[in-house]
Amino acid sequence: MKHVVSVSLGTSKRNKRHEVEILGEQFVIERIGTDGDRLKFASLFRELDGQVDALGVGGADIYVVIGERKYAFREIRNLIQGAVKTPVVDGSGLKHTLERETIHRLQREGTVDFAQERVLLVSAVDRYGMAQALDELCPNVVYGDLMFGLGLPIKVRSYRAVNRIGAIALPIITKLPFQWFYPTGEKQESRTPKFTKVFDWATVIAGDSLYIMRYAPDRLDGKTIITQSLRKANLEWLARAGTARAITTTPMMGGETFATNVMEGVIVALLGRPPSELTEQDYIGVLKELGWAPNVIDLQASPELTASSPTR
Repeated sequence: MKHVVSVSLGTSKRNKRHEVEILGEQFVIERIGTDGDRLKFASLFRELDGQVDALGVGGADIYVVIGERKYAFREIRNLIQGAVKTPVVDGSGLKHTLERETIHRLQREGTVDFAQERVLLVSAVDRYGMAQALDELCPNVVYGDLMFGLGLPIKVRSYRAVNRIGAIALPIITKLPFQWFYPTGEKQESRTPKFTKVFDWATVIAGDSLYIMRYAPDRLDGKTIITQSLRKANLEWLARAGTARAITTTPMMGGETFATNVMEGVIVALLGRPPSELTEQDYIGVLKELGWAPNVIDLQASPELTASSPTR
């Protein structure tokens, strides 16, 4: 039995363990949150090294990407250095492949006509495959990196501008503490709506689910959410907020979706090769074998999801 563990800087309230058969292989897929405790986070990578088939970095990124350039967060890279035998992934491989293909497939199949939508992508450097696909298909995109990453009231309206800004800012940002830019521990449970006018403007809100849930306003009437993973509590909140549908890029398992780092860990474990040796075609090949498709959830069709709508 193969064992994939996501060690997260996020809350332990979202811990989960699931057994599933994938392409004829039995898997235990597990998430362990450390509530922002960096010492515990680092110790788990040391303790689990060599004991499991793949380790995922949850609640954080090792890398952010613009264009062809990849930047590593120094703090996160140092925290995971205790894992020397087991492959460590952060979802980068799937952000480049699966998330790009998600946008193109939604367009091809008529699920979303991006030419007619107004899209808010909360962070382009985190979801770079998604950002590049949106740049190709959607004329009305706001990239929220400066607003939600740095707290600056500046809408970035082209991916070219994202590249220019990132080339200047990312070499500096990735040397600073990660929690300055992304919620960890208990902060993942709190909501602090920010720049609500851009949420109101958008018809589609895409990107990291924690960013979306943390900064979104109380009402999201009629909107579409495109993200990597949503737990049942997230789905219930989105439904009560009036969201029309949620589209997740990762498959449903046990009624919920796991994050991209977990799914990349599954692919690495299936192929038996470290991520440094895998190509885009390797990822796409496994996804085809899995029969993967974006998971479209009609949030207003389920009475239990829409009960107790929040006050307008």
